[in-house]
Amino acid sequence: MKRKITLKHIARELGVSISTVSKALKNSEEIGAETKGRIQAYAKLHNYKPNNIAISLKNKRTKNIGVIIPDIVHHFFTTVFRGIENYANTKGYNVIVCLSDESFDKEVINMELLANGSIDGFIMALSAGTQQKGDYNHLKEVTDQGIPLVLFDRVADEINCDKVVINDREGAYQAVSKFIKDDRKKIALITTDEHYSVSRDRAAGYKQALLDHNLEYDEGLILKFPTMEIDEDAIEDFFNKTEVDAVLSVNEIFAIASMRFVQAKGLRIPEDISFIGFTDGILSKYATPGLTAVAQHGEKMGEIAAQMLIEKIELEVEEETYVTRMLEPTFVERGSTRNNK
Repeated sequence: MKRKITLKHIARELGVSISTVSKALKNSEEIGAETKGRIQAYAKLHNYKPNNIAISLKNKRTKNIGVIIPDIVHHFFTTVFRGIENYANTKGYNVIVCLSDESFDKEVINMELLANGSIDGFIMALSAGTQQKGDYNHLKEVTDQGIPLVLFDRVADEINCDKVVINDREGAYQAVSKFIKDDRKKIALITTDEHYSVSRDRAAGYKQALLDHNLEYDEGLILKFPTMEIDEDAIEDFFNKTEVDAVLSVNEIFAIASMRFVQAKGLRIPEDISFIGFTDGILSKYATPGLTAVAQHGEKMGEIAAQMLIEKIELEVEEETYVTRMLEPTFVERGSTRNNK
């Protein structure tokens, strides 16, 4: 099947900006007759069909931002949303939030729903389903038309857009280094399949820290779930069969579920086994003992994402330049690890 031509393709072939192409196809008087004719002829020759999503977004300014998050259970996503909303409100924008529930289909449906003239741009974290399928056509349709999109936390290299992430690799590296400093030797990792970009980077940091400190990287010390859902039977089986003295978890829910199980077995935290988890949410603060955490700075991430999006909306930048902002993690020590002070 012949690939559908977009504004971006026309702009690239004729050496003009996306904005110029868009205006020429609307017969705008701002564009000279010769340029307008050339663009219209090229579009007709290649059977250009305007994207309805793009038209609805570009025809009018709604002062609304669409946000799509994969989950509302995890505290991190609620803090990101708070940061988005706080910043957007100061700039006179409203925020409409949808939940993909980790589903590719729901992500696509939500994006189409929000794009039907309701919003000026998107901020989103990719669902597990989307990352697993590796299908980003619904995103590319929007970005190919020059529609502002900012991805946060869960991102994909295949999408050309602005992104905001935490340095997940460094956060995991710091956590494992802390364990090693505390003389831990059998350090486990509780993670998910690596179609999650964050899990992939955290696993890389875990492995690198072990190798840099001359410890063996043992896949037998890794408990991997297919999704972000807790499997308590798998946790029980892992800790019954595997001897570990420290655990790094890719989120606080996995960590606290594991802490509860090992305590029921009679192990002491942190004397017998230490725990560190990502996120630093409410569960981390009120667990017994408190969970040492790698803080992801969700609210700050949300503020930056909103700032990047609104700048693109209001400045209508024609140059195709994209920025990835990487925030550095903060290590928050609590009772689940030894205090060396």
